[in-house]
Amino acid sequence: MAEIIQERVEDRLPELQQLERTGLFSQMEIRAIIRKALELEYRIQRRSLLKDDFIRYVQYEIHLLELIEKRRTRVGYTFKKDEIEDPIIHRIQSVFRRASIKWKVSVQCAAKVHLSKIFSSLLAIHSNKPGLWILAAKWELEDCLSSESARQLFLRALRFHPRCPKLYEEYFRMELMHAEKLRKEKQEFEKANMDVGSLEHAEEVLTGELARIIYKNAISVIKSAKFHVSLLSVAQLFDFAKDLQREIYNDLKALHTDDPLTWDYVARQELVIQSQPGEELPATKQAKAKEVGRREERCCAVYEEAVKTVPTEAMWKCYMNFCMERFTKKTSSRLLRKKRLERTMAAFRKAHELKLLPELQYRQLSTLLLHRQLLKESLEVADAGVKLFRKSVEMWQVKLEALISSESHEMAKGFDQAFAYLKPQMCLPLWLTWAQWSEDAGKQEETEGIYKRAIFRLSGADSVPVKEKYLNWAYRSGGYKKARDVFKSLQENRPFSVDFFRKMIQFEKEQESCKMENLREYYERALREFGTDDSDLWMDYIKEELNHPLGRPENCGQLYWRAMKMLQGEAVEQFMAKHALHQAGRL
Repeated sequence: MAEIIQERVEDRLPELQQLERTGLFSQMEIRAIIRKALELEYRIQRRSLLKDDFIRYVQYEIHLLELIEKRRTRVGYTFKKDEIEDPIIHRIQSVFRRASIKWKVSVQCAAKVHLSKIFSSLLAIHSNKPGLWILAAKWELEDCLSSESARQLFLRALRFHPRCPKLYEEYFRMELMHAEKLRKEKQEFEKANMDVGSLEHAEEVLTGELARIIYKNAISVIKSAKFHVSLLSVAQLFDFAKDLQREIYNDLKALHTDDPLTWDYVARQELVIQSQPGEELPATKQAKAKEVGRREERCCAVYEEAVKTVPTEAMWKCYMNFCMERFTKKTSSRLLRKKRLERTMAAFRKAHELKLLPELQYRQLSTLLLHRQLLKESLEVADAGVKLFRKSVEMWQVKLEALISSESHEMAKGFDQAFAYLKPQMCLPLWLTWAQWSEDAGKQEETEGIYKRAIFRLSGADSVPVKEKYLNWAYRSGGYKKARDVFKSLQENRPFSVDFFRKMIQFEKEQESCKMENLREYYERALREFGTDDSDLWMDYIKEELNHPLGRPENCGQLYWRAMKMLQGEAVEQFMAKHALHQAGRL
């Protein structure tokens, strides 16, 4: 297989050399293409073939063709297409044919000459794939410049998928793009004083009437505010479709009054409303800040009406998201910052009273306020959150972080409250937070007490990270002697991690008089726990006996045979390979 892959990559070299020689791609980019080609070729040459690998291969080649075209446009080089693009197109066709024979599935591109036929045959087999219909229609519109063919494809697609939002959205976009193109053509003809009568474009087409018909049909079938907004977003990309935009906007408000998304969209429109003709634009920073403040107040007025009309968690979530987004916006205006904070806290308090905010927003808001050094407000939000979500470790974590930052004297009380409400197996993050806070505060006795309590309260695997942290802290705060005392106190308190023992080995090796007898003790303790599956431990032990001044190289043979007996499964083969490399001086 390797020979086949190498041959196929070598077949690319002439086109890649031309790409570099003509200056379309750099040497570094050519190397990246070769690496990617090797990866893609490997995927489609292996025994277990996947359809997605062929599609990924073709997509990469399509993107490469598009990039080459863009580079040609940029540098103005139009030669050697037969030496550069043609081989890529032939490769796409070859991969497509191979995939079609195996699966008879859609592959998204082939030579431009054959692609329309290919799409037709694929759509006949795979009419159940809306994405393929859209791709085929875009091809006809953008590459074949045939709006009529694209329109027919969309109409056929909608017969198979009458309730597919994406099809309607793309069909709507296509008609608006077509109308815009015709309008530009007409303008060019008029500028050149040419007769536009020969264009024969109906006024309805130029004004986007066909798009309006599609819109009306779409909303009669798909009754969704999200879909409605997506059509409006498309229409807003086209300046000539102002009337259509207003119609869609008004319909959105009329048809989806009970949907939070509608209110959210309408409220946010207050931010982007253009100044009226004749109205002076704010000139100074202060005036601009005032204008932004007024717009935000108008938004909030809409949201206030919304939460009365649709008093649901989803609606309050939209309102709070807006408040937090605006609060995070940078501004040099102290007054605007103050207003944003007041609005955010006022909205939060109302939502909290009604119990209509999800836990996530309590956490997000408290964290946001904490980052802004608004400790009082952050603690208020966190307190409110833990009252509603007492069983959430994440909510307690946020409250405790707020307590730590505010240097509260009720830290210990806060942690004890959390442990009272939460199950022990959930509390690992809180114990680690508490120990870190105590260590940062320089409270040595208290820190050790926290670690001991955590290890006692946590069971099984949850206690492992605490033991590692405890050992690290002991070495940092009391040196090697303290770390060894902690190690001895925990050495029968299972479970452990390999890192727990490796840390102790490392601490020993950092000492001026590194004792081999201590290293042996640590290795033997580690192998008692992990000697059946960790081949690296055995290899490191052997190297230690070989390299340490007081090591015993004669022990290495015995260690080798002990490892061969204890290790299981793949670990045996890994150990043998590493040992052989070490013997040969390559490890």
